[in-house]
This record gives sequence, C-alpha cells and structure tokens, in this order.
Amino acid sequence: MGLDISMPKPITVGHLVKQLKKYCRPTDIDFVRLAYDFAAEAHKGQFRKSGEPYINHPLSAAYLLSKIKIDTNIIVAALLHDVPEDTNVSIQEIEENFGSDIAIMVTGITKLGKLKYRGMERYIENLRKMFVAMAEDMRVIIIKFVDRIHNLMTLDAHSPAKRHLIALESLEIYAPIANRLGMGEIKGTLEDLAFPYVFPKEYKKVKYLRDNQLAEESIYLDQVIKTTRKKLLDDGIKVLDIHGREKQLYSLYQKLLLKNWEIDKIHDIVAVRIIVPDLTNCYAALGTIHRLWKPLKGRIKDYVAQPKPNGYKSLHTTVFCNEGRVVEFQIRTEEMHKEAEYGIAAHWHYDEKGKLKKVPTKDIAWAQELAKIQKEKLHNISDLESLKIDFFQNRIFVFTPNGDVIDLPENATPIDFAYYIHSEIGHKCNGARINDQMVSLDTALKSGDVVEILTDKNRKGPSPDWLKIVKTTAAKDKIKSYLNGAKRSWIKNLLPLK
Repeated sequence: MGLDISMPKPITVGHLVKQLKKYCRPTDIDFVRLAYDFAAEAHKGQFRKSGEPYINHPLSAAYLLSKIKIDTNIIVAALLHDVPEDTNVSIQEIEENFGSDIAIMVTGITKLGKLKYRGMERYIENLRKMFVAMAEDMRVIIIKFVDRIHNLMTLDAHSPAKRHLIALESLEIYAPIANRLGMGEIKGTLEDLAFPYVFPKEYKKVKYLRDNQLAEESIYLDQVIKTTRKKLLDDGIKVLDIHGREKQLYSLYQKLLLKNWEIDKIHDIVAVRIIVPDLTNCYAALGTIHRLWKPLKGRIKDYVAQPKPNGYKSLHTTVFCNEGRVVEFQIRTEEMHKEAEYGIAAHWHYDEKGKLKKVPTKDIAWAQELAKIQKEKLHNISDLESLKIDFFQNRIFVFTPNGDVIDLPENATPIDFAYYIHSEIGHKCNGARINDQMVSLDTALKSGDVVEILTDKNRKGPSPDWLKIVKTTAAKDKIKSYLNGAKRSWIKNLLPLK
C-alpha cells in the first residue's frame, strides 16, 4: 500500500482545490489558490528535465499533502517551496504576501537547497542542514518528503547514475527518518519508489513472488474478513473498518533476505486490519479473534501497552484460520491508525469534523539530539555510517528491571544498554541477564527484552574487545575515552619523576 500517489495527468490547481474541498473552509482554499497563482507566475517559463512546466512539481507536492488532509499552511509552503531558490522572488516578498509562518517554513526548505552530488563534503553539509532544519520545524521535513516522493516518481528524466544516487539516498536516509517519525505510509512509499532503481533484479523477483502469493490469497482472505466481521458484530464490537493490507515490496524484500527467500515463512504478506472506535473495543476484538481462531505462540504483540519507539500503537496477533492457514491481524483505533500511517504529519491533520489537530513537537526529542550530534560528529563518510546505525536503523525497545523503556538500534547488545544507562555502569559491566536468563555480553537484544546489568565494583574498566561488539556510537566513544585515559595514565606512570 503506502501513500496514495496517483494523480491526474496533467495536474491542475483545480485537482488540488477538489481535494481541499473535502476538509477545508472556503477561506483556506482561497489562500491556497493565491499561493498557487503567486508560484505559477514566479516559475513562468521554467521547465523540468522531463519537459513539463516547473510549477507541476510544487503543485504535485501540494496535491500529495492534500491527500492526508494536512494543514493548509503546509500546503501553501509546499507550493512556494522552490520560489526563493529558483526565481527572483525573495523570502521577504513571501512574508509580505503570505505571513511569517509560511515564510519560516519556506526559509527552512530554502536553507536545505537543491541536493547536489559534488563530493562527500558537500553532501555531508547538505545532510547537516537538513537535520538542523528538521529540529527547528518538523513541518519542513514533511514538505521535503513529498518533494522527494514526486522526484522519485519522475526519476526517469535523469541519467542512470543520478537516478541511482537519488534512490539510494531515499532508501538510506529519507525512509529511515520517516520511520523514526512514525510516518509508515511515507516510509513505505519512499522505499517502494526507490527500490527498482537501487536493486532492479531483486525488485522484479520480489514483485513476482508477492503478486503470485496475492493471487492465491485474495479469495481466501475475503472469506476470513467476512467471517471475522460477522463474529465481531455478534459479540457487540463496533467495527469502523476492516480490510486487507498488502505488505510493501521493499519491506517484503528485507524479510525475504532474513528468511532465505522462503516466502512461505512470511506470515504478513497480507494482514487483516481492523479499525474500532476505542481502546476497549481493541482488546475485545483481540479476544473475539482468539476465540474464533487459535493464536500462534509468541506472535501476540501489544504495541498499545508498549508502543514502538516511533510512537506506533496497535495490537498484532497471528492466528491459524480456515484450513490451518496463517493470517496476521492488526487492531487499532482510528486515531492510532492515522498516527501509524502519517506519524508526525498527523499532528497537523484535519479530522472528520474539520478540526485541526495540533500537537507540540517537543515529543520528537531524537530530532533535537540528532541535530546536536551532527554538529559534533558528522564530518565524513564513516561518521555518516555511524549516524545511520544510531539514528536510521530499525529501532528496538527494551526494559530495565524497573520497567523503564530504553530505545536502541537493532542488534544492540547488553553493553550498549549498560552505557545508555550510565558510563560507570558500562565500565563496571561484568555480565547480563535477559528475561532472567544469564547471557553473554555480545547477545543481540530484541524488542520487549527485560535487561539487567551485573556490575563488579572491582572491575578496572571496559575491555578493548568490546569495541568489536557494541553497535552504538555513544558506547564506542565512552569505551575509547576510558581506554585512552588509561593509556595516558600508564605512560605517565612510566616516565621518571623529575
């Protein structure tokens, strides 16, 4: 699935207005039309590499945003986002015509500039700007995502080398950031648009496998949905929506790599998604499904009680349905569903009653942390690789014995966990228990693990071998700092006293 990226060709402002009429007041629509006219005049006579008028690009970005019923101020900024960079119109003129809020967003996007692949230093600098702009105003990255999605949709106008670079960056930087922001639909769209340009052979193979599987399962799944709906209604559970969800291609590709390309071992190629009005109905629906069909052991996941680090909430269960076939169910409220699809973008989303839901961005602490770290650490390609591990990899959440949630990158170890808690606990770490079982210090942690670190106050410090084990930059830095300090102390003691 992913974000609905279908759009009329050629696209016109009338198509955008039609979308906006579904959720906006007439005065807001007039404001958007004004911005379109302003941008169209500024870009007059400019064309993209594909030969189409340049205005089609910001208009398409705005149209994509309108599909998620986003605040019209963000749509206006999307329409104007290339004006200061590509025309003679200044930010000051934008502020005079559209106000300071729009000007702030357009300034944030303009600071990012056009992505130019002119050596690693220039590229790193562009990324640094993006991280800072993101920390200052999260709306900037939302506009940047739809800008990138439309660029991926029109990649064929570029040379093969540039297509590969843009697609690779979308997979390695943009999609993981969307994931960290809880924007599941945006993440999936970025990945699936970039996938055929980065791994063309694998893309064809995965698409063939999925299409074959879907052809077999669609009739079966319709029957499962029909049976489930009836049982839920019989039990007095109100169902707002129940539908099948196809696994996105790149996500399926990643799972196939882990399962040695054995598609029969993947149980969520198609999942059934159930949307209910409230939390009580979520758990009631889970109970109904478990009475109807036998659940697979270890496959019930309560992301409501324990949300993922990016804020994702849902109940997941995998069950044996008719004929013993395995089906995954995802149960959530409408609010959880919108948050799961659009993440931080849902904070500027109009609800069904036409009310704008605004949530302060203080929750996105990791974006501020990322902006701070890049100032100190992001200098070259190896720094970027470390940053990808710390911030862009899949995340896991593990617990202290007291129930505190710790957010770490996938495959982090008990040593990473210990250093996350405190440097001294890391230095004195002598062993670990995961879920009350003693484990070696190089064990990969998994989401939901309860981790207890055993310390030895007599331990002198970390082992140099730990540098080969830990995954986080923070743990590596603390270990190196201790070892370098110990080395300096040893050398100092060797020197003869004057």
